[in-house]
Amino acid sequence: MSLRLGLRRSISTSTMASSPPTIPSPSTTATVTPNKSLWPSVLRWIPTSTDHIISAEKRLLSLVKTPYTQEQVNIGSGPPGSKVQWFRSTSNEPRFINTVTFDSKEGAPTLVMVHGYAASQGFFFRNFDALANHFRVIAIDQLGWGGSSRPDFTCTSTEETEAWFIDSFEEWRKAKNLSNFVLLGHSFGGYIAAKYALKHPEHVQHLILVGPAGFTSETEHKSERLTKFQTTWKGAVLNHLWESNFTPMKVIRGLGPLGPNLVRKYTSARFGEYSTGEVLAEEESRLLTDYVYHTLVAKASGELCLKHIFSFGAFARSPLLQRASEWKVPTTFIYGLKDWMDYLGADAARKNMTVPCEIIRVPQAGHFVFLDNAKGFHSAVLHGCRRFLPPDAANYPLEEGVTSV
Repeated sequence: MSLRLGLRRSISTSTMASSPPTIPSPSTTATVTPNKSLWPSVLRWIPTSTDHIISAEKRLLSLVKTPYTQEQVNIGSGPPGSKVQWFRSTSNEPRFINTVTFDSKEGAPTLVMVHGYAASQGFFFRNFDALANHFRVIAIDQLGWGGSSRPDFTCTSTEETEAWFIDSFEEWRKAKNLSNFVLLGHSFGGYIAAKYALKHPEHVQHLILVGPAGFTSETEHKSERLTKFQTTWKGAVLNHLWESNFTPMKVIRGLGPLGPNLVRKYTSARFGEYSTGEVLAEEESRLLTDYVYHTLVAKASGELCLKHIFSFGAFARSPLLQRASEWKVPTTFIYGLKDWMDYLGADAARKNMTVPCEIIRVPQAGHFVFLDNAKGFHSAVLHGCRRFLPPDAANYPLEEGVTSV
């Protein structure tokens, strides 16, 4: 998982010059988000809002050359008859899914991109131009993340939590009048994309799971090393924090004006760890840091799903491996060669699948393969979707070093 985090309003946006980023310094005057907390007031200084997030998103996407449209898609106040009221809050106002759609050639297949945990759609900024040459690319912020609505999170079980994301995505699909699309999900977003495809296979023509979480269970794949660690006092403390739903974002919020520096150190170190040499340029790093900061310190909502979906160690409580025989959508798995998500879970699932399935590994890349080795990632996506794309003399081959296993 990432980080280890009614009216439809439409804004036509071209990726032109950007204004300076708004990560604040301690002396910056900023609006403080109301927050009933026991933290000292100086540590509750959280200068963000949905407007801050969308502004940071626009600055980051100014690096993308392909024109795009940003909109807040109204998904209503809850799916009719649903037992999961993901719209619960102090009021029942409509909820919105933040969506960006990139210009494409007429008749191009639709590719919907779903981010992972502690992330949002802007993380794909290095991929939009290349993919928009072949697809109608649509990227979303899942409910409770990024610039989407952040309802109070009231789910108390794995089933309810999965429905929070699956049902809200389905309402978004209906609002956008989409069907027969390629669905790509990264990490936790891959888990949700897979669960969605299991429930609504009629709408998904192909599934691309990038370093997906949730294939293995604790009882089947927990390592001896992790078992021993949990018996230590450090392991006991971390396990308690996990079960208490203590998230990394709470640390960043608690640091107040020191939070931006922590995020800056994270983005600078993390997104060059397995890179091909195309590490984030100074401008990319600055704009991504600004964007990540604002998306992480906003109101806690979707982030609170963690303990309900995974046990300590990121093992799924409802593993996808157990649903492999029910798979109805052809699937391409993409992993960085140094991804901490083990591709062997997908390999085990493939043995029980009755639909076409391919596993592709990309060199010089870790869990954020689409940032670490964007060129290799793009070749993997095109290769996986080659039957939906126009005939090409090169037949969408894999880049050198990218392998199908």
